[in-house]
Amino acid sequence: MAEGENKKIIYSAVQPSGNLTIGNYAGAIRNWVRLQEEYDCFYAIADLHAITVRQEPEKLRRHTLELAATYLACGLDPEKCALYVQSHVPQHAELCWVLNTLTYVGEASRMTQFKDKSAKHADNINMGLMDYPVLMAADILLYLADCVPVGVDQKQHVELARDIAIRFNNRYGETFRVPEPLIRRDGASIRSLQDPAKKMSKSDENPNAAVFLSDDRDTVLRKFRRAVTDSENSIRASEEKPGVSNLLSIYSAFAGCTVEEAEKTFEGRGYGEFKLAVGETVADVLAPIQAEQKRLLSDRRYLTEILKGGAERAYKASRKTLSKVYRKVGFFQGE
Repeated sequence: MAEGENKKIIYSAVQPSGNLTIGNYAGAIRNWVRLQEEYDCFYAIADLHAITVRQEPEKLRRHTLELAATYLACGLDPEKCALYVQSHVPQHAELCWVLNTLTYVGEASRMTQFKDKSAKHADNINMGLMDYPVLMAADILLYLADCVPVGVDQKQHVELARDIAIRFNNRYGETFRVPEPLIRRDGASIRSLQDPAKKMSKSDENPNAAVFLSDDRDTVLRKFRRAVTDSENSIRASEEKPGVSNLLSIYSAFAGCTVEEAEKTFEGRGYGEFKLAVGETVADVLAPIQAEQKRLLSDRRYLTEILKGGAERAYKASRKTLSKVYRKVGFFQGE
């Protein structure tokens, strides 16, 4: 792959913590595919982050390969981006240790991620949970990333990475690029099918609330048939119609049209027909992704080679940054 010397650098990562939803696809993965055409992209499978909550080792390994296959099936091109497993590049953890010495306890404890996960996993409030944002900062700063594509709920982590970068630069001299959040707009409004006040989540207890990338056609259609709407039977986007607005957002994301165009498409049609059409549109997009993911997972050697190649490229880039950091903080590195 030719190095994108004149391209801005992007870093992003997702944990291999189970099945992805159509919200993950529309809001993140599809965006990654577009970004690889314009930026020098480093995309990680964040297994170091994943173990801040208890994982079953065999499942974690399986989910890592499944996620890699999903990314490739969705259109990530290993010739255009570095796709790798976070733990395969030791500089992530090494830089995190240095950055820990510039991060204040108050900063870390105020992070939403720490608060949320501490509440959900009260029996396992470990230091990794508090250190999660510092590791995320290390992830980003290692590659001198210009931009980090995030949802609004993740902006806080980029802000901490910016603060740490500025603090390090002020203390030791210009070293890190101060990253900017690249806020995702498309897909951001994909909500739970059963409670549109909530974001669609793979951990939702209601089995009909989320549509997963692995759901077969019948399951997708069934979930959309059961999606909440309202009693008005008018298909238009409005704050007073969160369920219908959510379905319009999903349709527009998967049909490649605007919400206004979707409203015109379904003008005068009933909710039953509308929900079926949304489900069919989503299922049509998922079918080739599922087929390609299955094919890729049958060739474990190929997947391993792709991840190895991505890790080698990430290692090369991150080693330069870490060496500079070690020199700046005063570590003796030999002649």
